[in-house]
Amino acid sequence: MPMDWTKLDVITWSWQKVLGGEAAHGMIALSPKALERLKTHQPTWPIPKIFRLAEDKKILEGVFEGETINTPSMLCVEDCIDALLWIESIGGSEGAIKRSKKNLEEVKFFVKENKDWIDFLAEKENTISSTSICLKITDPKFKKLSKDEQAAKLKNINQILEKENIAYDINSYRTAPAGFRIWGGATVESTDIEKLLPWIKWAYLTNLNV
Repeated sequence: MPMDWTKLDVITWSWQKVLGGEAAHGMIALSPKALERLKTHQPTWPIPKIFRLAEDKKILEGVFEGETINTPSMLCVEDCIDALLWIESIGGSEGAIKRSKKNLEEVKFFVKENKDWIDFLAEKENTISSTSICLKITDPKFKKLSKDEQAAKLKNINQILEKENIAYDINSYRTAPAGFRIWGGATVESTDIEKLLPWIKWAYLTNLNV
């Protein structure tokens, strides 16, 4: 989604999520205001070396000039560069946002047509993510089940979808209400989201009375 960069002092992002790159890699960008804060802030506890951006009220410039504690995989770096070139080829950030929004629209249509058993986890529409799309099961029959029974049903649904090579690991987070997580980032085609949703419905209805 578009962001007002003038209001952001610290920005972090991973290579894995929207870019579809390797896990455990990410970057940070700091505004001039954030850099000034680093010079004046005195932590009340020791900061691990790997997280230090300033020392003795001075910015550790090397962190922002290519110095690393451990050498990152050059293969991962090249993969990220390739991902950025792909983003550029689809229209840059605007193109990526457009693709992600299209994915969300597919899910919105599905939810609208299946309001009797499923809904968005976010209750306010302006807080619905177009990348990490979270759904909750609202079916009264399902909600009458115990948490353990609900978890077992979701596990079965997940196993069926995996066995059919439809989707992997789409159950909701362990501490979240029972439901599904669908990645709707730019690396996913809206046609694949469209094909996925009927399978989720089929797997759910198949397991509801088992």
